[in-house]
Amino acid sequence: MEMDLSTIVLLAVFGFVAAFIDSTVGGGGLISLPALLGLGMPPYLALGTNKLAGTISSATSSYTFIKNGKFDKKLMLILFPVSLIGAYFGAKTVLFVPQEFLKVLVVIMMALIFVYTLFNKRFGQDSNYKGLTKFTLGIGIPFTFLIGFYDGFFGPGTGSFFVFLMVLLFGYDFVIAAGNGRILNLASNISALFVFTMEGKVVFMTGLIMGIAMLLGANLGAKMAIKTGVRYVRPLFLVVSITLIVKMVYELIFTA
Repeated sequence: MEMDLSTIVLLAVFGFVAAFIDSTVGGGGLISLPALLGLGMPPYLALGTNKLAGTISSATSSYTFIKNGKFDKKLMLILFPVSLIGAYFGAKTVLFVPQEFLKVLVVIMMALIFVYTLFNKRFGQDSNYKGLTKFTLGIGIPFTFLIGFYDGFFGPGTGSFFVFLMVLLFGYDFVIAAGNGRILNLASNISALFVFTMEGKVVFMTGLIMGIAMLLGANLGAKMAIKTGVRYVRPLFLVVSITLIVKMVYELIFTA
């Protein structure tokens, strides 16, 4: 892919916007991955290159949440390696298996999440965290593995799935859930990036250009989430969720 000035500007703009959104509720891949594909990059190269940029983004936002104490250290020590392992197997699998069969399932899951969050007005508003139990970990560990696997295999909506898991299962408010979600998404990004790099599926110059813009967007987005709290994160979560649903339904109907 030729790297003229217009291409660099487009990568920077799309990367900044994607990371700004992704730093709180996920869904940045809705913007960054289509941008890479639209510039003529083959699908597997786009997936790998997007993981490089996404790793820079998630590392930046994770640092901001950690610095401000908006995460659960004990839980992350348990779930970080689970997400890492899940994404590794997911990325290994995607190189051999077509992605189409996952799309219908993901649309259904995202629709259920959207409806639940929309009609449950207090969902994620307050913290209902009562500590880690065998029950929450017994459910949280396998679901973290599955979400990590999904991120390595396909990706769109991963951050939203992590945030929803943190709020629904563990009882965190949306801000702490966002911090935990970014850290778990960082794990899945690192693992998937490793696999794609080993397979030669990463265009480093393109990924770094987009990643630098993502660094700025992720930093600003995470700071805004921490500053404004749930009143900013919850509406953004709903907007990103419905956007993801509409996009994927459109692809299922018109690009099948």
